[in-house]
Amino acid sequence: MTERDDTGRITYRDAGVDTAEGARAVAAIGLAVRSTYRPEVIGDIGGFGGLFSAAALKEMSDPVLVSGTDGVGTKLRLARLLDRHDTVGIDLVAMCANDILTCGAEPLFFLDYIAIGELVAERVEQIVAGIAEGCRQAGCALVGGEMAEHPGTMEPDDYDLSGFCVGAVDRPKMIDGSQVSPGDVVLGLASSGIHSNGYSLVRKVLVEGHEEGLGLPRVDLGGATLGDVLLEPTRIYVRPVLATVAEVPVKAMAHITGGGITENLDRVLPGGCDAEIVRGSWRVPPVFGLIADAAGLDDDEMYRTFNMGVGFMIVVSAAHAPRAAAMLQAAGERVFEIGEIVEGTGGVRYR
Repeated sequence: MTERDDTGRITYRDAGVDTAEGARAVAAIGLAVRSTYRPEVIGDIGGFGGLFSAAALKEMSDPVLVSGTDGVGTKLRLARLLDRHDTVGIDLVAMCANDILTCGAEPLFFLDYIAIGELVAERVEQIVAGIAEGCRQAGCALVGGEMAEHPGTMEPDDYDLSGFCVGAVDRPKMIDGSQVSPGDVVLGLASSGIHSNGYSLVRKVLVEGHEEGLGLPRVDLGGATLGDVLLEPTRIYVRPVLATVAEVPVKAMAHITGGGITENLDRVLPGGCDAEIVRGSWRVPPVFGLIADAAGLDDDEMYRTFNMGVGFMIVVSAAHAPRAAAMLQAAGERVFEIGEIVEGTGGVRYR
């Protein structure tokens, strides 16, 4: 039962919403937010709307705005369990920015939404620091957001994240997969791990009942702890991919998220083509073997659920594949030639 104060009133704070703590949180995240600003940002944190100049779009012959929204999912429960909140914000930006990247769009600005049971400024500061780091990696500005306290509907230490990203691409340079043809090469860019999909299954088979071992170094993970591996943030591919697209004719790109390789690469294939992926042409990180063993899953189910060590895919002609791979490697990506385009019906097959 909510208690009344000495005057007999029930204040907003009595009901579970602390606006003073909210103001303290906004003040705490100011430097992190400003560190993401691009020259196009107008104004500062705290306004009713984020302002971003579109003047640069005038240089495009037919500018197209590209938007994406996503969340982090149940990976957040692991962050709560380990009380580590500084990396899930990177996941949030990555899930949105990598998505809009697939058509060749440059991410311009980002907004976040944090729903939280009880607002604690220090924890929000960690979360937003991760979001800001993700924005810096993606080259987009964090222009706004919302922190919403939900007493009575969420547990005090619970929270959820959503993100919204807007980018732009010149229509003549937009990548849509329509030019993909048999003989093209599929390049895979290494993931940093599981990224941010499949964690309901991961938690069920690797975490629940094994919480005490999450902080122990493991030989089968190269000396890393399972907690570290599971919280490794999603890799953001924006800068190296955009630099490559500017120099090499890329035909299609896919962000490997929920649905794994099987149900993401097919989204960018024309109806007369299949992608034939060669299993074993890249190193699958050991954590996926742990999941497969613990869950009793075969390869088909694993490749339909997880990225299996490949977080982003690029389709180019065989003639342009060496240059594209060289540029991506020079930018710090691990690149594998993992398959080719063959005649088919728009699906993904393995050999």
